Amino acid sequence: MADTTARPRRADAERSIARIVAGARAALSRDPDATVDDIAAAAGVGRMTVYGHFRTRPELVEAALFDALRAGEEALSRVDLEGDPREVLTRLLTSSWALVSESAALLAAAEKVLPEGRLRQLHADAADRVERLIRRGQRDGVFRTDLPITWLVNVIQHVLHGAAEEVRTGRLRENEVPGIVTRTVLSILTGG
Repeated sequence: MADTTARPRRADAERSIARIVAGARAALSRDPDATVDDIAAAAGVGRMTVYGHFRTRPELVEAALFDALRAGEEALSRVDLEGDPREVLTRLLTSSWALVSESAALLAAAEKVLPEGRLRQLHADAADRVERLIRRGQRDGVFRTDLPITWLVNVIQHVLHGAAEEVRTGRLRENEVPGIVTRTVLSILTGG
């Protein structure tokens, strides 16, 4: 009889965690300084329920970012990576921009509370995808080879995050960003 009660509690706990993480993503996407109380309200649960699953706000922020990155990874895995590396890069940057735009405030929250290096670890899959594409472009002779590849990958991430800041402050319109980011990154990668 104990087994039958344990399973529903586990399923309830999983649903509760999913609600809290979704609430955290929503609250932190609106305000990177959202409190645990704000997150609990967005999740429709009490503060003690949040703390029952997440000991600290940084732990909750990381869970929300991880969930956003998981969803982003699903979206990016559908991007066609075949063809001319410049065209592939354009598709990848356009898809990446949509994800960065959605998660800019969440990323800002994570930058404030996560230990140094943790963001890089969480972005490893996306960085690996870009690195493989740059390497292919270098082998095909369309991307520069005179700069370290890790530098080029980091520059692309900084350009995307910088564009999010420009949109947030009203210096760029969101519909302009995919073209601006693509032209910027291609000029960096091609040396032109």
